Amino acid sequence: MNKGDFIRINYIARLESGEIFDLTYEDIAKQQNIYNPKVIYRPIPVVVGAGFVIKGIDNALLDMNTGSKKGFAISPEEGFGQRDPKMVRLVPKRVFKDNNIEPRPGLVVDFGQLKGRVQSASAGRIMVDFNNPLAGKTLKYELEVIEKIEEPEKQVRALLEFYGVNKAEIRLAEGEAEIETPALPIELKNRLTKLIIEYIKVNDATIKKVKFVEVFEK
Repeated sequence: MNKGDFIRINYIARLESGEIFDLTYEDIAKQQNIYNPKVIYRPIPVVVGAGFVIKGIDNALLDMNTGSKKGFAISPEEGFGQRDPKMVRLVPKRVFKDNNIEPRPGLVVDFGQLKGRVQSASAGRIMVDFNNPLAGKTLKYELEVIEKIEEPEKQVRALLEFYGVNKAEIRLAEGEAEIETPALPIELKNRLTKLIIEYIKVNDATIKKVKFVEVFEK
């Protein structure tokens, strides 16, 4: 694979202990008794080298082809980084009270831009670890490249799918893309616009203009 290639991948992600923490296979999730009915298990679309996956996976994909499989370990530096002691912070109890949250050890909390896990809660002193739960861990992956996506419209649809937009009308012309969708957050539209302009080509011509048409239904 090369940087900028649109592909679909399957994977199984494990801790060093062998415990699965993420996967795309529904049958294996059921076999391992970790099936979650809220999760959609299917190959995920990614753009190689565009930050859709952690660095260790992106690097591995550069040595793979369509249909190939690979097992490998990922260091914290190419995974979710090392743990940072400064990310373990004391949070006043009033912050939890203002958000109608009863703090208890192990509780995952979301303060908007930061998510963390409560380490301890006593006498009004709430210690919260804002490190990624996988920070500092060596990870083991089994990776498979399912297909390469080469048609421009399918590439745009793959980008939308990655960000959870499953309903869209796509119209492409040389130098321009028009996408008709339900209303999307401005941050997402900006991200999609950047990706389309950088990676999508129609008849070997890059996209220079992206237009979103938002549809509101009663």
